[in-house]
Amino acid sequence: MAKSYASAVIPASVDAVWSVVREFNGLPEWHPGVEHSEIEGGGEVVVGCIRALRLADGAPVREQLTHLDDLARSTGYEMLEGPFPIRRYLATVRLAPVTDTGQTFAEWWVDFDAEAADEPELVRTLAGTVFAPGLAALRERFAG
Repeated sequence: MAKSYASAVIPASVDAVWSVVREFNGLPEWHPGVEHSEIEGGGEVVVGCIRALRLADGAPVREQLTHLDDLARSTGYEMLEGPFPIRRYLATVRLAPVTDTGQTFAEWWVDFDAEAADEPELVRTLAGTVFAPGLAALRERFAG
């Protein structure tokens, strides 16, 4: 099993950042790599629902919400279909307050299974083109 990870400090309160991040269907509102998101079947955003995404390059992705914990400010999802040669993909986004500044510490990671030869490149790609740009966009969103 491999892991890809990125983190950032967001210049806003943890509650403000969580109100954006917890919206499972809201990625197009803040992530530059996601153009469209729709909950399949028009259903509610609840654990178990599936979102169909269209990435900026046109690639389709389907992800299932696996957990949403408002107290821990943590959410997770499993990629069911996507552009990466991965067999199992379980991602988590977790926020924590930076108590001495009032800012937010944000972490985004995935544990995944892939062919051993593909893992190093996938670790770099996921951290560098999925997680880091998303966290940077959150930082910019709250910087002003």
